[in-house]
Amino acid sequence: MSQPGFSYTQAHLRQIAADILRHAKAKGASACETDVSEGFGASVSVRKGEVDTIEYNRDKGVGVTVYLGQQRGYASTSDFAPEALEKTVEAALSIARFTAADDCAGLADPALMATEFPDLDLHHPWQLPVESAIELAQACEAAAYDTSDLITNSEGAGVSIQESQFVSANSLGFMGGYATSRHSTSCSVIAGEGDAMQREFWYDSKRDATKLMAAEAIGRKAAERAVARLGARQVGTAEVPVLFEAPVAAGLIGSFVGAVSGGALYRKSSFLLDSLGQQVFSPIVNLSERAYLKKGFGSGPFDDDGVQTRDREVIVDGMLQGYFLSTYSARKLGMQTTGNAGGAHNLILHPGEDDFDGLLRRMGRGLVVTELLGHGVNTVTGDYSRGAAGFWVENGQIAYPVQEITIAGNLRDMFLGIQAIGNDVLHRGARQTGSILIDRMMVGGE
Repeated sequence: MSQPGFSYTQAHLRQIAADILRHAKAKGASACETDVSEGFGASVSVRKGEVDTIEYNRDKGVGVTVYLGQQRGYASTSDFAPEALEKTVEAALSIARFTAADDCAGLADPALMATEFPDLDLHHPWQLPVESAIELAQACEAAAYDTSDLITNSEGAGVSIQESQFVSANSLGFMGGYATSRHSTSCSVIAGEGDAMQREFWYDSKRDATKLMAAEAIGRKAAERAVARLGARQVGTAEVPVLFEAPVAAGLIGSFVGAVSGGALYRKSSFLLDSLGQQVFSPIVNLSERAYLKKGFGSGPFDDDGVQTRDREVIVDGMLQGYFLSTYSARKLGMQTTGNAGGAHNLILHPGEDDFDGLLRRMGRGLVVTELLGHGVNTVTGDYSRGAAGFWVENGQIAYPVQEITIAGNLRDMFLGIQAIGNDVLHRGARQTGSILIDRMMVGGE
């Protein structure tokens, strides 16, 4: 599955970026910014021990944004030939000429541009022959089958390898770029027979493949989760505590980020408008943004505007300390960018002392959510209603699996009602959180 490395050096990408800036200036642009990138990867999947797919990908691209005063135009190409680059700049300029002026458009403040570029250890090639990748996926799936005789079918196991690199530059003199990698192993299996079947999966993802969870352990985990869901039933409608297992708890953090991001705020489409400095979470909640974590999926020394990133505390004792703003959204709000053009960086929800079993004991009676269905989240009102599956808890212990239920509440109340955060933190994405216990939600069933 290994492929040759990058087709271009960082120096070549930088030269392409410099050529684009030169073309833009010569053709009359008052300002310009560009991104030059390439990436490649491969993936294999197996099902029932047989190879299902082998896929390779390799792509490259250039994005060009030009300004004529405060008129903005954007164009892109996948052709790195000199004449293609020049035509792309011309296309962006043509678009800008027919675009209405926007008083918030333009490059970031030069004083905010990144000047320090530490090595964050984000690029780890995985030299894995395709035969070895197949064997790894087969071992993952075989471990699932070996875990229990109740595993009767498989949706497959897979291994994925991805590498990419980019350079960003603008006409204020900023230029920076680096390479990254993302590798993963996954498994999805089915337990039971007939109408009593249950599907579950597990995966791990890391920048450095040597840090991945063992393939056999991933297969076993997927199988154990599938078997545990056999015999699932509905429950009666009730208002009870709800424990979001760590893999789905990260989605709650995502809903929060969306509500306090610039786009939602300046459009006034957020239930957390004007919430800066206010109590938006339970006092036990502390959320940090860490842009410089080694090997972090959200790590980077600058954002999509070229602005230097920084570590900060987003939530302190439940109080909102800052929004997530790009240069453009900050101007729309009359504020300053937070270095979040392109999104949040590594977000870490500080864990409490309880492990998962401790959270069950603390809850006593209620619902554990391990799977969410649908997209019933209204970021304007905060209303939250999702299909769900998981486990019913009695006397601080899991009693039986449940399915075909809904959970409902309002995110504002849910955030303020967080009772505990587990120390069962998952480290496979840019949002790191343990399981989250909320004091009450409506559970709809029979």
